[in-house]
Amino acid sequence: MPDLDYVRREIERMRIQIGRQRKEILQLQRAGIGTASAEALLSRMEAKVETLCAERDTLKAAQPRAAKGRVLGGRTW
Repeated sequence: MPDLDYVRREIERMRIQIGRQRKEILQLQRAGIGTASAEALLSRMEAKVETLCAERDTLKAAQPRAAKGRVLGGRTW
């Protein structure tokens, strides 16, 4: 199972790709070119991000909670 940092990086990378894909779709629409296949790809990419977000939430919930301790530089008494 991948670690939390990997899943977070993958989500960020996919979100960047989704933004680029949306821009390409707009360019194709302005040029009058069909965008059905590009929109299908975009929906698959969005579904993948949703899956990764669910996986991230599961991994985050499974992590042990950090003990609430002192504030940095706080008193020890």
